[in-house]
Amino acid sequence: MQNLTIGFIGQGFVGKNLADDFEERGFTVVRYSLDPEHAGNKDKIQECDVVFIAVPTPTLPSGFDDSILRGEMKLVGKGKTIVIKSTILPGTTESIQKENPDIFVLHSPEFLVAATAREDTRKPERNLVGVPQDTPEYREKAELVLSILPHAPYMKVLLSKETELIKYIGNNFLYTKVVFMNMMYDLAQSIGADWSEVSQAVAKDHRIGETHMQPVHTSERSKGRGAGGHCFPKDFEALLGFYIEKIGDEEGIRSLESIRDKNMTLLKTSGKDLDILKGIYN
Repeated sequence: MQNLTIGFIGQGFVGKNLADDFEERGFTVVRYSLDPEHAGNKDKIQECDVVFIAVPTPTLPSGFDDSILRGEMKLVGKGKTIVIKSTILPGTTESIQKENPDIFVLHSPEFLVAATAREDTRKPERNLVGVPQDTPEYREKAELVLSILPHAPYMKVLLSKETELIKYIGNNFLYTKVVFMNMMYDLAQSIGADWSEVSQAVAKDHRIGETHMQPVHTSERSKGRGAGGHCFPKDFEALLGFYIEKIGDEEGIRSLESIRDKNMTLLKTSGKDLDILKGIYN
């Protein structure tokens, strides 16, 4: 497999760490991004057998925006395979495939934590590859992608609308967990309970686990309270909009909106990630 040339569009923490891993495992790697070091490789992407793309898919006041992602598809050579690592709403891979019939478009969500992205890339818990159509040809392409990704204990080929939804479910479950634990932290404070003791004992419940249990962050990178960062707020708002469009029941919408509103209050009152909120909600 090392005779394949693997391309990477985008060199943020997802694309860079994945490209580094492939390079370390002996693959020929081509990196393209807008930074001066890699901008000159734009035309070389079309020569790559498989291309991974990890570019921003922001949520703006106008809604989910995949224009950057769609704009890069024309760089891929005819008959080649592109694997979307960006977080995208269900149905996006199918739509992009219809717009680009001369290439194979797949989706493989990333499950990285920014602080441990290098290690998470090299030892993933899951590798999922989504196909826009369940045909032998697409499954063959997906199996090839699974075979070249870093090995994971759980690997599976699914429909792309399923892998797209899986990514949103994970991110927004953790978003909700952060908001809930912030509320429980306030409750503990109100009765004089030691949150460090409470949270430690709660985390030992294997159904809950230890992650996203700290309501108050003190590091400069994420100082404050609430579910912040570049992924959680934008992905929750995108999912809310998708839920309104596809389901539309008032109780469900109110439930999601109340979680969103509580989190916005936590972020704003602690001064955390206000620039991110402004980008999403203006």
